[in-house]
Amino acid sequence: MPPTTPTLRTARLRLRPFTAADADALFALHSSAEVMRYWDSPVWTERARAQRFLTVCRTIEDEGSGVRLALDRTSDGAFVGWCALTRWNPEYRSASLGYCLDATAWGHGYATEAAHAVLRWAFDTLDLNRVQAETDTRNLASARVLEKVGFVREGTLREECVVNGEVSDTWVFGLLRRDRQPSTAA
Repeated sequence: MPPTTPTLRTARLRLRPFTAADADALFALHSSAEVMRYWDSPVWTERARAQRFLTVCRTIEDEGSGVRLALDRTSDGAFVGWCALTRWNPEYRSASLGYCLDATAWGHGYATEAAHAVLRWAFDTLDLNRVQAETDTRNLASARVLEKVGFVREGTLREECVVNGEVSDTWVFGLLRRDRQPSTAA
């Protein structure tokens, strides 16, 4: 059965399905050169990209291949980014984790908190056996987030993509059900 986009809550965040009202916040997030520094796609320069992102959110849910969740800080309701579980394969019981946070939200543990919530849902509700994640080898903060939630670096994809005109390597991380340390964070 395909996953339905849930609403998840943590101590400081609400992870929820995207709505059309998120377009401006998405555009602001993805049009930041600082935020997109290590992404394998350029910064957004046209607002239509936000609409395409929202369309893809609906499509991947409808196809049953994943979900993307908006992250709102509960203290003030501010949009701080998103977290996703994509490439869901029920036959292999696997999926991929991804996230993108506004630079003002960096260093506060929000990515770790959101990842814990999505992983808890992935393993407990979707009964996954493996979740994979990838990050540019220069993005040490993202690598630390993955390690904090239990991922193990499994290898390097050499010169896997071009980021802002520079050839870059990608680290591949994996988290197996048997190695998972359930989060105590709510």
